[in-house]
Amino acid sequence: MRPNARKNIIYSLVLLAMVILVYSWRNQNPKTAEQEKEFEVNGKLTLSGKTMGTTYNITYLDDEGRDFQPSIDSLLVVFNQSLSTYIPDSELSRFNNSDTLDYELPYLYPILQASKEINLKTSGAFDPTVGPLVNIWGFGPTGPELKDSVDIQNLLKLVGFEKVDFDSEQVRKKVSGIYLDFSSIAKGYGVDVVAEFLSSKGIKNYLVEIGGELVAGGVNENGELWKVGVNRPEESSSASDLFSIIALQDKGMATSGNYRNFYVRDSVKISHTINPKTGYPISQNLLSATVIAEDCMTADAYATALMVMGTEQAIALDSALDEIEVFLIYSDENGEFKTFASEELKPYLSFLQK
Repeated sequence: MRPNARKNIIYSLVLLAMVILVYSWRNQNPKTAEQEKEFEVNGKLTLSGKTMGTTYNITYLDDEGRDFQPSIDSLLVVFNQSLSTYIPDSELSRFNNSDTLDYELPYLYPILQASKEINLKTSGAFDPTVGPLVNIWGFGPTGPELKDSVDIQNLLKLVGFEKVDFDSEQVRKKVSGIYLDFSSIAKGYGVDVVAEFLSSKGIKNYLVEIGGELVAGGVNENGELWKVGVNRPEESSSASDLFSIIALQDKGMATSGNYRNFYVRDSVKISHTINPKTGYPISQNLLSATVIAEDCMTADAYATALMVMGTEQAIALDSALDEIEVFLIYSDENGEFKTFASEELKPYLSFLQK
């Protein structure tokens, strides 16, 4: 056999082996619609998936083109096993069904610490013990079902973060029946956990988003600050219908509003934000509260607190605290949109429509 013919046969066999290998790998590692990846020449990797009953989108720059999706998905599974009220045997669910819990995973203690601090600074407007009221009003695991014979005043006896005691090893109830719900802070915390993971791998430029809560690190592929949108606060608006754009510089950002998460009962709109002091869903002119902070967990919790507090108290809190910057959209007496932004935030804020 001639040398060239032998080379052609060897080349064909090698090529066939490579095709079989790639085909086999793809069949063993199928990409789903929820777990898509894109790697571009400039080192930009984009991941997407599902977690916490919502979606996540992660973009980062890595010259090595490393795919961190399997690790991130595993990380989020463990995170949910700690803090989800929808998983019956999660740490949080087990605590809600008992009186004490010894931590097994690393997430419950830090979220308790952050919750206590923000609960105090917002005079109780942020309070994870509002869980029983969240459930009764139909925004917990059982869905939108408000029972006709509900004694709100009686349930308020179970609300108050001071009724929870904890240290670095254990969390305890001072009042039996306390039910914790971290839905107003957990997505932000999850964003931080993913961002910290990427940082630990040497990734400096990234944008992490879970359910609309974000953390930005470094710059995008064009060397610019990451730019994120704030939705127009109307029921009819789509997710792409933006009111303004904020350039994030190594900060976390969260937005809370009642224009999408609600249901109607007897012609009355029931919003998902429950006032821990009254026990009832809020009804006010503050339509959307966006908070920027050093981490997304902090931003997430304060965004919820501001919605509970209302426009005037939210502006007063912004003046009193240095650790947050806020952007509020509210309606005036004529139903027209009005806005308020922290002075420090204004250079990073641009409007698309008002």
